[in-house]
Amino acid sequence: MWAVIKVPVYINGGGIRYSSSSKNGCNSFVRGRKYSVKMCSTPGQNVQVSVKSKIEPLPIMVNGCTGKMGRAVLEASIAAGLQPVPICFGGPEDEGKTVEAGGKEIIVHGPSDRENILSSVFEEHPNLIVVDYTLPAAVNDNAELYCKVGVPFVMGTTGGDREKLYKTVADSKVYAVISPQMGKQVVAFLAAMEIMAEQFPGAFSGYSLQVMESHQASKLDTSGTAKAVISCFEKLGVSFDLDEVQLIRDPVQQVEMVGVPEEYLLGHAFHMYHLTSPDGTVSFEFQHNVCGRSIYAEGTVDAILFLAKKVKLKEEKRIYDMIDVLREGNMR
Repeated sequence: MWAVIKVPVYINGGGIRYSSSSKNGCNSFVRGRKYSVKMCSTPGQNVQVSVKSKIEPLPIMVNGCTGKMGRAVLEASIAAGLQPVPICFGGPEDEGKTVEAGGKEIIVHGPSDRENILSSVFEEHPNLIVVDYTLPAAVNDNAELYCKVGVPFVMGTTGGDREKLYKTVADSKVYAVISPQMGKQVVAFLAAMEIMAEQFPGAFSGYSLQVMESHQASKLDTSGTAKAVISCFEKLGVSFDLDEVQLIRDPVQQVEMVGVPEEYLLGHAFHMYHLTSPDGTVSFEFQHNVCGRSIYAEGTVDAILFLAKKVKLKEEKRIYDMIDVLREGNMR
């Protein structure tokens, strides 16, 4: 009959030695790095050992976690087993606040002395990943800070000068996932649009385009997802100016005209793209509606895990987006 015992095992410098205790052919090890082990044997047979390394939680810093999106990412990260460090960055109005999530307390620091604070945290946690869900106006300054310190980061904040953002990261050679859209399924739709635009350029030449997008009133800028889809339509031959996007931010219009459920007025993303042929006889409509923030939070966790892997492997490529994360195929 098999006997099964779970004991701690220590490995030091590649050397292993048994402790003096044993029972039913099962032995424990002593000294060195701690692992979990299960050992089984029958009388007169060789001992079989299965060793599994203890994985340390991945440290993260979620900047902007006083906001709804940052808070959702923080909670999803904790649920996934990631380990938030006890500090983060926010605006001047949030300085000194304490955010509680998953039994953890995080102190929010304002704009002052951010470089020294981040450098200190990064020195203590060399495998740290920073997540940014702040404000469009802070995108470039924050990216410059992360790159100066050398810490890998996931940029979920939309807006800012995107060309400058990519140049800052490229010049610094810091690892980063930068994406205007973190929802995995929406990203898959965007990928399909990009493939269509690449393979069938001009397929919608002459067509007119109408774009409407509805988000919570606190979202000040045009959706990055809408911009990406519009770019694809332009490659397909459609002429369109971003100023023509119909931004719906009024709650009454969102309920009555767009059909947003009232419970999601403070957190939703409804998009509609309507194409019409020159003679008006043909039309195409693309639509994707999201209620809540869980789709983005879960996608961000996948991006964090993806980026940590790339850093560990010291990959030559340094800048990624969510399509890269999708192509990896290791999402939860």
